[in-house]
Amino acid sequence: MFLLKLFCSNVIVLIQHCIGKALAINVEIKSSWPNEEVYYEYHPARLHWHAVNQLCRQRSGSLALIPSAGEKQNLTNFLQSLNISEPVWIARRAPEINGTLILEFLDTRKLHFARLLHKFSSMTAVTVCAHLHFSPTCHGPSTVFSYSILSFIDEFQLRARVMPNQSIQLALLVHGQHGPFISVFANDDGWHSVCVSWTGNGGKWTISVDGQEVRRGISLYSSGYIRGGGIFIIGQEQDEFGSSFKSDEALCGSITQLHMWDQVLDAREIQTMEKECSLIPSGLLFRWSISGLEMTPSLKTHWGYIQCQVHSITLFSLDQMSNNENCVTFYPGSGEWTYDNCDTQRGGVCQFPKELVDDIGISKFPKTPFFIHISKDLPAKPEFDDRNSSSSTEHELDWLTSLAQSLVKAIETDPDIITPSDMLQLAQTIEQAAVSQVNKTSVPSEVLRSMASSYLILASGLIDPVLTRNWMDMKPLGINLRPFTVIESIEKILWDLADSIFTDKKCVELLTKNIDVYMEPRTLSDVNCRSEFKPSTQDNQSNSQEQILISETEVQRLHSLGHKNVMFIHTYYSSMMEVLSRSDFKAFTQKNKESGNFVFGHLATAVISATVRDVLREENVPVSVQYTLSTVKLVESSRLVTPLCIFWNVSEVAPDVSDWSDKGCRVLRSGPNDTSCFCNHTTNFAVLMNYMEARWSEQEEMVLTKLTFIGSGASLCALVVTLMLFIVLDIPKSERTSIHKNLFISLTFAQIVLLCSGSAIHNKVACTMVAALLHLFFMAAFSWMLVEGLLLWSKVVTVNLSEDRHMKYYYLIGWGLPVLIVSITLASASGSYSADDYCWLSVHNGVIWGFVGPVIFIIMVNLMVLTRVVIITISTGKRRSLMIADNTSSIEQVSEQIRASVKAVLVLLPILGLTWLCGVLVPFSIIMAYIFILLNSLQGLFIFLIYGVYNTEIRSTVNRMKERRKAQNFSNCGSSRLSSSITNSQPGSSPVPDALGHHDFDASQLGRVSTSSDCGSLSYSIGSK
Repeated sequence: MFLLKLFCSNVIVLIQHCIGKALAINVEIKSSWPNEEVYYEYHPARLHWHAVNQLCRQRSGSLALIPSAGEKQNLTNFLQSLNISEPVWIARRAPEINGTLILEFLDTRKLHFARLLHKFSSMTAVTVCAHLHFSPTCHGPSTVFSYSILSFIDEFQLRARVMPNQSIQLALLVHGQHGPFISVFANDDGWHSVCVSWTGNGGKWTISVDGQEVRRGISLYSSGYIRGGGIFIIGQEQDEFGSSFKSDEALCGSITQLHMWDQVLDAREIQTMEKECSLIPSGLLFRWSISGLEMTPSLKTHWGYIQCQVHSITLFSLDQMSNNENCVTFYPGSGEWTYDNCDTQRGGVCQFPKELVDDIGISKFPKTPFFIHISKDLPAKPEFDDRNSSSSTEHELDWLTSLAQSLVKAIETDPDIITPSDMLQLAQTIEQAAVSQVNKTSVPSEVLRSMASSYLILASGLIDPVLTRNWMDMKPLGINLRPFTVIESIEKILWDLADSIFTDKKCVELLTKNIDVYMEPRTLSDVNCRSEFKPSTQDNQSNSQEQILISETEVQRLHSLGHKNVMFIHTYYSSMMEVLSRSDFKAFTQKNKESGNFVFGHLATAVISATVRDVLREENVPVSVQYTLSTVKLVESSRLVTPLCIFWNVSEVAPDVSDWSDKGCRVLRSGPNDTSCFCNHTTNFAVLMNYMEARWSEQEEMVLTKLTFIGSGASLCALVVTLMLFIVLDIPKSERTSIHKNLFISLTFAQIVLLCSGSAIHNKVACTMVAALLHLFFMAAFSWMLVEGLLLWSKVVTVNLSEDRHMKYYYLIGWGLPVLIVSITLASASGSYSADDYCWLSVHNGVIWGFVGPVIFIIMVNLMVLTRVVIITISTGKRRSLMIADNTSSIEQVSEQIRASVKAVLVLLPILGLTWLCGVLVPFSIIMAYIFILLNSLQGLFIFLIYGVYNTEIRSTVNRMKERRKAQNFSNCGSSRLSSSITNSQPGSSPVPDALGHHDFDASQLGRVSTSSDCGSLSYSIGSK
């Protein structure tokens, strides 16, 4: 299996399922703290300062102030009562300054650059806007920015051309296709705003300057898309993935306010941004901030602000203001405050006047058009003398129900006026209803069922596809709220409903536009049936097989564990596919543990949920489930598809990191229209389509790993035996045998390190050392294969039969070249030489090309050598056939030529390394993976058979050794018997035989002497008859 990682990466399309029970709620229930004049409210959602400030203002409050020691103590006590130890945002004390970071690329010799700290997904459209200033003293090509991916360097670039006394020219480059250079503005030593857009729909592109469109075009990489997982560099062109910059192509000037969208901004939107200095939130991927950049230490920066005018931009210096002295953070532990970068994400504290807060500490709704419009229809909050009484609980639940119904009515009446802030407030309203501190089990089940139905309808409206854009617009505002937050709140409401209605012993079905719920009470016994749920939305789709199943075995296991009264809760979210596929989840990112690469995908099914609720213990019980979901037709049907079931794993939730996991899940069956999965836990499920790298199943990887160890073990033994034959036997020395021995030595050490590499995976230093040794010895093996090819070319093609010694040059190629390549790769890897999950070269940062590049070159050279040798072999066979044409037929002649060619190929394949050619096809077929493993792990065994067992020189040497041993044995035994016989019959008169056993006999009388002894019979000739 490891040999696959030495040469190529995997290709895949994942099919996944989503969402776990313990989803992290990004906007949690607030806690309030009263003092004499204000209430404090803590918001744990990690937002930047401006987002928290906006949130407080929308709720008719403000960020907390500490004008006195008393206020500081009150705020400290409030946060400590909640066990909050991390710093939080409070009101800003620094002056209100519209500051912006400016990067100055004035010295191109130092190769300055800035990198966007953003994980890019695949994009079918893109817009990049920035404010540019070109230095009038610099001329020639200039790279404003470059975006590259591992498999293609020139993926997306904006290039400039600065010529003396001429206008600045700009051109787009998309996936290697270069657009025309367009004159955009005069080289007037001034600032200009530039926006460039591109879409794969017809390859349409536009360039706008200072809010006005300058030029548009078509057919620039038509019907394509910009691939994700790349590196975005400002100020330099990437000749390699994330590196290899050139000073003569660097940006010479300054840049600021670079923003990026995953859609095309039209002319009206660009003009609006130019006039109002405001960003279009829809589709905003990257927002300019110092925290979003990684810069070289020598890059000069300063702070300024922009004065907006049509066709004119002026930047005023703010060097005296440090970039981190803008916003205020408060430390609960020490009660002190300090300044911090406003773009840092952290929780915040709002404060509200006492008269604006109701009796349970929930502030009034924000003053947005939506809530202002419905404020007159909202029911009044009831007042209770005893909040714990049954009647008070029932009245509060009725009020929550009326509130939800009013909100639903408003959404259905005018959904267009809903803003992202309204979405946030609506999601919080559902959340507050889910966790409201009332004794819900003390009220009639009809009341709780009515409340649950109302909030289910409200949630269905929030996850309707018509509000997808509202979800998308939250992220640029710093509000990290997701549609799954609503799902989590709904599930909590359903859990409470299950605890309340179980005693009714009736199945409950709640149907809305986008959410279906089916609840089945069950009293477990020794005989139990399985639980099966089929969404009601299938009624119009007779061929649909969507369902979720808890098997009879699992139900019986629940009973054996002591669970008696359980409620099976099944939920089906039919529209999540559209909401997530069109929101910022349209291309999620997950790191493949085997390859270290990032892959991208689209939700391709609805979301289905299964929960087993023990109503007596009021807890959820994990069980294994099997489900089937219908998949949409893939747009990118030309790509390979491999199913993989995943779920939303809350333990992995972190900023800018994928939330998906496949732990405990596997694919049972995958067809063109649906996919079946099995998971050993209850959660919410879906299927995702993912495009990029291949990954084998566990069974296939196990087979490949076993084949590697078996083949490499046999190969190692065979190489050792072959090497011993070349060393021990008295084979005539030549360049060819010396080259063979060096090749065998390098392959032997490579196989040894390969077989031992697994033991170093948990030690980073040892793993890096193992990766370097593997790199060295495999590179040495290929270098000696190159030498084999060069020698073959010299002897067969150019027919240079002289014995001139070239070994010193061969040693430089065979051992010096690998040491040089490994040293350069190590030095340029910047601490990321080996991968995270295996001891081999890292694929993600391009280090792998330090091996793959030279290997491809050597294989191409040796392939050319082999082709030439085969041609010569065939031509030689033809001439030989002409010489013996009288005795053979034409068929026999052709057969002889084919036999000679096949023999030449088979003999040369192992030492020329041409079996590695099939590695190119590994990503496309598991069969090719098996063939690749077998051929290359058994390379040593092939060498033993061809260059050991069937080697003419070795066989001749062995035969000579046998003859010498026979001759020596005969000499010893024959001399002893003959000497004894003559001594006994004719003492003192016979001649003494010589050392070879030859006697002083007349050759005419005796031509052959035969003797026998205990050593066996032996005869040899001493004359002629």
